[in-house]
Amino acid sequence: MTQPKENPAMTQNSYSDEALIKNFPGFTNQYATVNGVRLHYVEGGSGSPLLCLPGWPQTWYSYQPVALELAQKYRVIIVDIRGMGSSEKPQFGYDKKTMAADILALVQHLGLAKVSIMGHDIGGMVAMSFAFNYPAFVEKLIVLDGSHPTEGMLQMSLIPPTGTFTEKMDGNRPYAWWMGFNQVKGLPEQVLAGRFQYLLDWLFHYVMIDDRKMTSLERDVYAASYNDAESIRAANAWYQTFVEDIEDAKSYPPLEMPVLAIGSYISYQYMQMGLPPVAKDLHLVGIMDSGHYLFEEQPTQVLKAVFNFLT
Repeated sequence: MTQPKENPAMTQNSYSDEALIKNFPGFTNQYATVNGVRLHYVEGGSGSPLLCLPGWPQTWYSYQPVALELAQKYRVIIVDIRGMGSSEKPQFGYDKKTMAADILALVQHLGLAKVSIMGHDIGGMVAMSFAFNYPAFVEKLIVLDGSHPTEGMLQMSLIPPTGTFTEKMDGNRPYAWWMGFNQVKGLPEQVLAGRFQYLLDWLFHYVMIDDRKMTSLERDVYAASYNDAESIRAANAWYQTFVEDIEDAKSYPPLEMPVLAIGSYISYQYMQMGLPPVAKDLHLVGIMDSGHYLFEEQPTQVLKAVFNFLT
C-alpha cells in the first residue's frame, strides 16, 4: 500500500510554539516588540527572574530538560534571541551588543529591575554582552559552553591537526569547521535549505558524547526551525559579527557580579583560560562526561551547579 505523503504544513504546525508549549506545563508563550525587533519568549514559574538564552542550532525548546525544575524556584523566561525560532529575523543587528540591547529592552518591558541571566553557546555570548553592557541589571550570570568572542577565535585552526578530526570532537584540539562555514554569506542557505537535518544529525553526533540523548523530537523541532533560507541566514549572522564583537570586548571592564561558567569536555579548559581575566567573581564547573549540549546529556549535573550558584 502506498504511504500517504507527509503534509509540510501539518509537520511544521506540529513544531509550532503553540504545540510545543504543551511539553512545558505551567509555561506560556509570549511575544513582545522591543528595541525594534519582535521577540518570542516562554515564561513559567515564580520567584526571582532567571532569563535563559539558547544557542545554535536550537531554540527556546533546548531548555526543556531543565526548565520545569528551574521553574520550581524561579520565574523562568526563555527567549528566542534575534534571528531564532519565532523571533523576528531582520537583516541587521546581530552583533552581541545590539542583541544585548534587545534583552535589556525585554527586561524593561517586563518591568524587571534586576535579573539573573543564563546562556548556552551563542546565548552565552549574548548573556555576557548583556552583563558587560548593563551590569546594573544583572544579579548573577551563568554561561554554558559559550562566552563572549575574543581574539582567541582568530587563532582557530583552518585545517585540523593530524589525528584530531575524528568521529567525536577532540577536547584538547577541537575543530569547529562551521565557525568558518557560517561566515560565508549566501552559500549556506543554498546548500542547507530543506536539508538542515543532515547538518544537525552530524553535529549532534560529533559534539556530544552520547547523541542518543538528543531525542528524535528535539532533532525534528530544530530541523523545522532552521530548514529555510531566512532562518539559516539569520543564524549565520550571529557568527558573521564576531570581528565586531571582538572589538567591542576590548573596551569592556571586568565583570563584578558573580559568574558561573559550566564547561563540557569540549569547552572547559578554554573557559578556564579565558574567563578569569574578565570575571572577578568566577565559579567554574566542569561537566567532563558531557559534550556541548549539556542540558540534554547531563541535566541533573547542570541543575545542581545552577541551584548551588543561585542560592
